[in-house]
Amino acid sequence: MLYEDEGIRTDAGYVVKVPVRWSDMDVFAHINHARMVTLIEEARIPWLFYDERPTASLREGCVVADLHVKYREQVRHDEGPIAVTMFVTQLRAVDVTVGYEVRPRDADPADKPAVVASTQLVAFDVEAQRLRRFTPAEKDYLASFQRPGTAGK
Repeated sequence: MLYEDEGIRTDAGYVVKVPVRWSDMDVFAHINHARMVTLIEEARIPWLFYDERPTASLREGCVVADLHVKYREQVRHDEGPIAVTMFVTQLRAVDVTVGYEVRPRDADPADKPAVVASTQLVAFDVEAQRLRRFTPAEKDYLASFQRPGTAGK
């Protein structure tokens, strides 16, 4: 996937602009539900696997254990690339819950998001095929994206 930018750290979280493909649209010109889940996943990749952490390697293994998506407004194909803001709402020894806010291309970051979502990601040892604990570097990185009022949840 080619991103408009690699993403940026903001006070609200990590923001990635994800292009919307023609095939992401349904018959009503909205972004299809299954495709929205994919676009959210594509936003998560540069944040958790390729950004600023040479010592924290979530690419060693991390799997989705739970997913929730709420649509507050439609997001149309022609409103892309969408802006996906990601942040941590809960961080524990083996899992993290990531919050998402999706806005159309020209929306102000302070505007109410069109889509809100969350995923529970579990640290996973791919070779051993079992859960693992986050390393201290991974936990520090993830904790740096906790929003005020969510620490310890």
